[in-house]
Amino acid sequence: MEEVLIVEDVPVDNTSPSNGIITIWTINRPNKLNALNSQVHDEIKKQCVRVESDDNIRVVIIRGASPLPALEGKRKKPSAFAAGADISEFEGKNSDDVRPFFEDNAWEAVWNLSKPTIAMVDGFALGGGTELALSCDIRFASKGTHFGQPEINLGLIPGGGGTQRLCRLLGYGKAMEIVLSGNMIDAEEAQKIGLVNKVVESEELEDITISFAINLAQKSPYTIKVAKRAVRASLDLPFSEGLLVERSEFVALFDTEDKEIGVQAFLGKSDPKWLGK
Repeated sequence: MEEVLIVEDVPVDNTSPSNGIITIWTINRPNKLNALNSQVHDEIKKQCVRVESDDNIRVVIIRGASPLPALEGKRKKPSAFAAGADISEFEGKNSDDVRPFFEDNAWEAVWNLSKPTIAMVDGFALGGGTELALSCDIRFASKGTHFGQPEINLGLIPGGGGTQRLCRLLGYGKAMEIVLSGNMIDAEEAQKIGLVNKVVESEELEDITISFAINLAQKSPYTIKVAKRAVRASLDLPFSEGLLVERSEFVALFDTEDKEIGVQAFLGKSDPKWLGK
């Protein structure tokens, strides 16, 4: 059986507590433009369980495998983060067949992680691939990347959270344009409208993404979780209620050891040695 998700755990220096790790997941179906079949979903869900149970894991990076060398006389396949779902799995299926899969999917597993997630997008991210990137907290892309939700061309709509996350991230009008047209947008446009955080040259993408992840991994892992939880509250709550959540989270941090460590390190002009609590 092919290894559809390659997992690499990268140790990070100067983390506290020690032994901090960045875990990098590579969707490994390059001959299918890294399309998300049921096996990929299963492997991502398994890794999400591991991330939540392992305190050493500080940050998750998701990317797609690079294209394989072209066979003689054949054109090399383009780069892809994930060029959508594996449509071959849709043929002949009815609602009863697909409902269990979509009720327990990798997009929501990634979205529900308490730790920071980064999509490292190089090439096509279409349909479920865009939705996987949207399930991450932060998106870095190469200049050759294209995003899109082409499901409308199959007589479908986005089913992995695309209609909801695009609207919250980009606003109603732009979300409707992307979903109804099925058209692709390039990386520069994606950055302009707020779909991606940063656009860089393809050869720089890995170094820049990992450098950013290291920065996150070296902060207090407990405070990082609280910050993510507070920001996420803004998506679900009215503004006034979200402010109350933020205030509650902020005040509660004054009872943590990491708050005192951080303040004393700042005043003493030293590096904080977090306890993660």
